[in-house]
Amino acid sequence: MKDKINVAIEYYTKQGDEILKNVNTKTNITADELIKYGEEMAVIEYKLTALEVAKES
Repeated sequence: MKDKINVAIEYYTKQGDEILKNVNTKTNITADELIKYGEEMAVIEYKLTALEVAKES
């Protein structure tokens, strides 16, 4: 089970990195885009936190 958790953690970490990359490379980001990316990052961070807790259990 821990292997699946580790794979999921890697997946969501990569997803978060991609979002950060998209935000950091845009020069003319709109407020709506920034909010959308922020919401996506919040979901990913929530999932990562839950996975870390599950990994320790």
